Amino acid sequence: MKKRVIFNLLLMILIAVLGYILFTTVREPIKFQALKTERETAIVNKLLEVRSAQEIYRGVTGKFAGSFQELADTLKYGKFTIVSVTGDPDDPESIITYDTSYSAAIDSITNMGLDVDNLSKVPFVDGLEFDIQSDTATYQMTTVDVVEVGIAYEKFMGEFADVKYKKYDGLYDPKKKIKFGSLSKPILTGSWE
Repeated sequence: MKKRVIFNLLLMILIAVLGYILFTTVREPIKFQALKTERETAIVNKLLEVRSAQEIYRGVTGKFAGSFQELADTLKYGKFTIVSVTGDPDDPESIITYDTSYSAAIDSITNMGLDVDNLSKVPFVDGLEFDIQSDTATYQMTTVDVVEVGIAYEKFMGEFADVKYKKYDGLYDPKKKIKFGSLSKPILTGSWE
């Protein structure tokens, strides 16, 4: 009888240990996927805001901002030039007049609900900013303005910023950037699109 009780007790302990091991084995990939999805979504939403701000900046200056300070300053104090044309340019007898007016860029930013002072901030990581670069590139024998804004996964994935977690997601690479734009061609497409 005593041996049976000891055997049952050891069996219960073994079941508890195996249950714990099974629980931790299943919990880690679920936690990784949940955290990755949550952070990717927040990063993408922030990059969409930065892309909208860059498009407004380009509407004001004709090029892309190379720093977040330059972007914020122009969006706060810059103005769109609006040229109204009256008359028919195709009719040689028509009198054509041009009227130039200006509209503050901050009005567009306010209507969109963008916070220009925090565009550079990476969600979930205090004090970290997105990488931003702008330049010109030759594309199909034409010089074009280009921009690239993004951040590497390893900088915002916290405890999961290691290549060993690739076993839970075959496409996961902590060195890879989540970004929009390119410094070699005139696109504003995001890596998530």
